[in-house]
Amino acid sequence: MSFSYQTAVDKYRKLILDAEDYIWANPETGYREVKTSKYMEDAFESLGYELIRAGNIPGFYTVIDTGREGPEVLILGELDSLICADHPDADKETGAVHCCGHSAQCAALLGIAAALKEPGALDGLCGRIRLCAVPAEELIEIEYRKELAKKGIIRYFGGKTEFLWRGYFDGVDIALMVHTTVGDSFASRRGAIGCMSKRIVYKGISAHAGGSPWNGVNALYAANLGLSAINSLRETFKEADRIRVHPIITSGGNAVNAIPDKVVLESYIRGNTFEAIHDANKKVNRALCGAALSLGANVDIQDTPGYAPLTNAPAMIDLVRDAAAKIPDVPYEHSDAIGTGCTDMGDLSCIMPSIHPYAPGATGTSHGSNYKIANPELACVASAKWQLEMLSLLLSDGGKRAKEIIEGFTPAFASKEEYFDCIDSFTRSGDRITYSSGTANISL
Repeated sequence: MSFSYQTAVDKYRKLILDAEDYIWANPETGYREVKTSKYMEDAFESLGYELIRAGNIPGFYTVIDTGREGPEVLILGELDSLICADHPDADKETGAVHCCGHSAQCAALLGIAAALKEPGALDGLCGRIRLCAVPAEELIEIEYRKELAKKGIIRYFGGKTEFLWRGYFDGVDIALMVHTTVGDSFASRRGAIGCMSKRIVYKGISAHAGGSPWNGVNALYAANLGLSAINSLRETFKEADRIRVHPIITSGGNAVNAIPDKVVLESYIRGNTFEAIHDANKKVNRALCGAALSLGANVDIQDTPGYAPLTNAPAMIDLVRDAAAKIPDVPYEHSDAIGTGCTDMGDLSCIMPSIHPYAPGATGTSHGSNYKIANPELACVASAKWQLEMLSLLLSDGGKRAKEIIEGFTPAFASKEEYFDCIDSFTRSGDRITYSSGTANISL
């Protein structure tokens, strides 16, 4: 009788669901997931795993060696939450809440780890399995992450990108991660767009807002003009490029009776390709600079790599379909669409065959105040079963299928070093206007 991964997962149903309950109740945003990471670390170690911890940031990984030569497969779960203060389950102090379903991903990852400890679980497999709890997928709190980077704690804002740069994925051949979604079907799609991150600081001159406003330069007015200028650009974005620009004001002044001398915005530039993102970013920077110039203000535009466009390897899409067929009580559907959300799985997809499909079980609006894990059996337990079936297909029969996928994959970049050279070229900061003797020079 062959080993049943689905039966093994069922054995650990309570462990899985308890993990989801705990992580949902203790949400933490990116690079702050101290309690979440510790919970997962303790659970893994109680199963007998030796962990490689990230150390100065949350997250860890462990490697399972089958003892038989073959490829290495990476399976990920994300630790971080979002911020949605009006969600009924949001942390009262931080506003953090798992309204994107990462709590279920972690629970499923723990279920996979438990099932793989069962006698006979590795008998039919070859190669190595790397299980990773990774921080900071949600690209939020940019100012906080900039401070971490300034201190030398991180180099990249996304957890997978940071782990990749640190070498935590060296030796990996294939990557997969199942995200939680609304509905009742396993799902996949062709890919998703990428993004870059922007922090924008408008700089004016403070003055008494009632007594002598003419002595000031209003940074808030300049920022408002910048936002209007961005909105006026929208018809210049090509539909095929799937450009999305959605700035917010994170600091709008300090006192109502003073002309604001500093206003801070955050934004993404999302797009279907690196080229489209780069082109749209130039337009946005021109708009931001023009607004500052019109009022005699300045603007420090801090451009930072976000996430690469995600390309799900076609052979990996076939894999998740075939694995889903082994769980007939959960439907599966595939869309050839490109999603307009972003994920740092896109970074991994640039250098190795990757897949980012979806497990059902949530209800409400993703990132919204009514989102919840309504069916943890689907979101956690069925997700773990599905991923183990993928793993079995990849590493059974001497790793035949994994080897075929690897051989048929053409990466966008020849190495991670080449990839980092590309995204590092997006990094730039500093004042963009130089005023001198009645003239102004703008650097986009």
